Amino acid sequence: MAFTASDIKNLREMTGAGMMECKKALTECNGNIDEAVKYLKEKGLAAAAKRADRATAEGRLFMRQEGNKIYVVEMTCETDFVANNADFVALGEKMIDVTIAKGYTKVEEEHNKMLEDLKVSIRENMNVAKVEVIEVPADSTGAFYIHSDKKTGAVVVVKGSAADAVKTFAYDCCLHIAAFTPSYTSKKDVPQSYIDEQKEIFKAQMDQDEKMASKPENVKEGILQGKVNKHLAEICFEDQMFVKDDKKTVTAKLAEVGKEVGASLSFATAKLYVLGK
Repeated sequence: MAFTASDIKNLREMTGAGMMECKKALTECNGNIDEAVKYLKEKGLAAAAKRADRATAEGRLFMRQEGNKIYVVEMTCETDFVANNADFVALGEKMIDVTIAKGYTKVEEEHNKMLEDLKVSIRENMNVAKVEVIEVPADSTGAFYIHSDKKTGAVVVVKGSAADAVKTFAYDCCLHIAAFTPSYTSKKDVPQSYIDEQKEIFKAQMDQDEKMASKPENVKEGILQGKVNKHLAEICFEDQMFVKDDKKTVTAKLAEVGKEVGASLSFATAKLYVLGK
């Protein structure tokens, strides 16, 4: 079956393959467009399999709130150029659509299959690295934020009230987390092994300080504990100074907002998302 230059153009638009590849596919398939599409997909997917071990250090986060759930999808790719590609962005939004429609709570085979056609046309390794769903309980407020780089984001759920002031506070907490990237929500979340390790580091530093040598042991122990407490306050979200009021900790601001709305507030979720982590 003969084919024309218009057939080559159409096949190229349908598949995103190169002109010479489209011409070869039509030749191999005797001008049959449908067979040529299948041929290119098979060849393209074979090539994608060879690219599967390439690092996918770029990509972007997608978040959306629907009802009492916040959905998070993380898609990775090889280059920042592709991460900003309109088709890549559209696919990420479609991933959330499917997640909501199917009630998915983690990466499923359907998510991975949705990547196949884009892998063929763009010729770059891609992955669905994360799919998560965060519940917002009744009488609670949920918020999310994605930084302009699309690689850093946060989700916060405040229990106790759905008042407007709490909604504003929850969103500001998302900004705080994205800006200060705390390692833990509160001190109780910090593993004892980590605290012990930090103590050893600070103790070694103090032992090298000649001014410390003459101090009584109980004084040195107090100084050591002070260093540990200061460090924990720097890495724990609830103990950090609030991004919108550096005179108050996040915990103090939480209490202030609770008093304003007449409710006892607490954090159900305070999570940082960083691409690749």
